[in-house]
Amino acid sequence: MSKAYPDATQIAEVVKGHEVSAKAIVAAALARIADKNQALNCFTAVLSDTAMAEAEKIDLAIASGKNPGALAGVPFAVKNLFDIGGITTLAGSKINAEKPRAISDATAIVRLKQAGAVLVGALNMDEYAYGFVTENAHYGATHNPHDLTCIAGGSSGGSAAAVAGGLVPLTLGSDTNGSIRVPAALCGIFGLKPTYGRLSRAGTVLFSSSFDCIGPFGRSVRDIATVFDILQGTDERDPVCTKRNREPCLPQLSQGIEGLRIAIAGDYFTKNAYPEALEAVQQVARALNVTEYVTLPEPHRARAAAYIITAAEGANLHLDDLRSRPDDFDFATRDRFLAGALIPADWYIQAQRFRQWFRDRVREVFQNVDIILAPTTPYPATPIGQQKIVVDGEEILVRPNLGLFTQPLSFIGLPIISVPIQRPNALPLGVQIIAAPYNEALILRVAAVLEAMGVVSAPVVH
Repeated sequence: MSKAYPDATQIAEVVKGHEVSAKAIVAAALARIADKNQALNCFTAVLSDTAMAEAEKIDLAIASGKNPGALAGVPFAVKNLFDIGGITTLAGSKINAEKPRAISDATAIVRLKQAGAVLVGALNMDEYAYGFVTENAHYGATHNPHDLTCIAGGSSGGSAAAVAGGLVPLTLGSDTNGSIRVPAALCGIFGLKPTYGRLSRAGTVLFSSSFDCIGPFGRSVRDIATVFDILQGTDERDPVCTKRNREPCLPQLSQGIEGLRIAIAGDYFTKNAYPEALEAVQQVARALNVTEYVTLPEPHRARAAAYIITAAEGANLHLDDLRSRPDDFDFATRDRFLAGALIPADWYIQAQRFRQWFRDRVREVFQNVDIILAPTTPYPATPIGQQKIVVDGEEILVRPNLGLFTQPLSFIGLPIISVPIQRPNALPLGVQIIAAPYNEALILRVAAVLEAMGVVSAPVVH
């Protein structure tokens, strides 16, 4: 990891070692935000005063011989659907800007602060988390640090771009159908979507409750594991949050992958994509000596059912505003919500029935394999505003098809990390490392091996 842009682990080590003050670290992050955010448009709010005050508290704690936590002095930011006490939770919308300020922090923010991390701001996103591009009609498009003319992905585009651009080493986002994994891939960083219900969503604006997960973005596997471990734990404020005991993953990163059964997702996951997206998977497979393929049953139907459920659940949350003030929505979001509101109830019921069938069939696949590899997106980042793209000789819509390979997997709540494949003189791509529910430790171990081999990496874009 470069000295100019250390990862979160390195920052915490030097802060706790009295080499650099937390105030200096946070001040440097705020300076980078002031310098680079105008070009990237990651932040919708910057908390300079409170961040510096928190950094000072950490320095005082260290001076008095206390350990402020695993992330001492590490600046972080969150997608603007996380409640931050004292500011309004936008969720990317114009309508929410009229709402009162949040009175307290989301659970995830509380836990990161307890570990010594310093919140510096809120990040741009697709309105109500419904999108894959972060081209927000109210707050502008977030730009990809690798190419400012291109999308950062979505809906957590601000979260991914802020890490890739070196503004902060850690961010939080949310993933419904791919909203952590897609921007992580397009911006060339690590992004973890945990098992559904593994991390508390309390204090966040939901899009589709039966899908939504929160998770971290970072530039190293150890940072991702550290944040995941901190965020684990039960929370009565989130009714779907697991009652399982915490399972620290950071200590397991050094265990390697000997004995793990790894396969490549075949059929559906090898079509309708740029050759380079499929080659990224092969690059990972070759490094791991993986040649076996597995077939997931009916993934195209899983994707269709995922769309029906999320569109219906999302629209249901906004029916009153859709009726009374439709023009205050981002037009793209509004049209998708209106379509969702018109979905017949029996379609929704049938989609949920299929969901159970698909979950059972995939569980059977995981009896014979521990890890599955698949592309994250079918193509790299596209120019901002581009509506269509040609794949395999067919013209398709850019926005919905970015979730081609992510939707069938989040449909049943699987834990997945998207790992970054850097390409010389080309935009990055991502590869999904997938496991059965509650096996985050396994996917992080695989990611750690790939990182140690130099196959995956997340350097800051200067």
